[in-house]
Amino acid sequence: MVPFGARLHAALDARGPLCAGIDPHSSLLLDWGLSDDVAGLERFALTAVEGLAPHVSVVKPQSAFYERFGSRGVAVLERVIAESRAAGALVLLDVKRGDIGSTSQAYADAYLDPASPLASDAITVSPYLGFGSLAPFVEVASRVGAGLFVLGLTSNKEGPEVQRSTTDTGEPVAARMFAHLRALNAGVRPLGSFGAVVGATVGDVDEALASGLDFGGPILAPGFGEQGGTAADIGRIFGSLTVLPSSSRGLLRAGPSVAGLRDAAVRTNDELRAAAGA
Repeated sequence: MVPFGARLHAALDARGPLCAGIDPHSSLLLDWGLSDDVAGLERFALTAVEGLAPHVSVVKPQSAFYERFGSRGVAVLERVIAESRAAGALVLLDVKRGDIGSTSQAYADAYLDPASPLASDAITVSPYLGFGSLAPFVEVASRVGAGLFVLGLTSNKEGPEVQRSTTDTGEPVAARMFAHLRALNAGVRPLGSFGAVVGATVGDVDEALASGLDFGGPILAPGFGEQGGTAADIGRIFGSLTVLPSSSRGLLRAGPSVAGLRDAAVRTNDELRAAAGA
């Protein structure tokens, strides 16, 4: 398998930087005139795939919104993954898993091993049981050519309590996480497979954190669009780094029309390219 970083680099060139979140919030199901049940979930999610997946580099379903319907919801998630990939998009499954030992291994096998029906091109993980606890994820991702996006600087108000606190050497915890990513991506071209999640609404970051962002892998930037992050913010915070601005509700409100979803994706990608000077 070609490593995730190389596949992502090619996808960004071909389809632009936008990452489309397919998150079936109950409020969005109702906005689309659908019932908040498995039938509504399936109609919503597969319509979103039809409208978005052929036109973006990455599709990012949030697992929790499918899991809330139990096994039948997870079955819909499996279809979202398969049909998004069939449409040419990479799938980044937003699960934010993080545990230790055999449990981390089981999560890695569930979400990254090609033998699993939930296998995705990349997943989100949490390093805050210690970066070393992610070793099973790193091993499986490296073996099968998948990617990881490690929580770095998230935009939720509770995040700074941990992420911006300092380590025993005085560096911010998030900067330590970026240093681990830099080591994993060392020497890899054109792009490493191990990325970070950094919110598009985190605001200005200090020099220690800003310098750490150049770790050789991609950055997932949620909070773009309806949550307040703009194309200008992406350029200001990240400069020339490889960034996937992620929008969910901002795109999904263009439904339930497939054409409306397609037009929203194309328009947003054009805005991001223009802001980057591409």
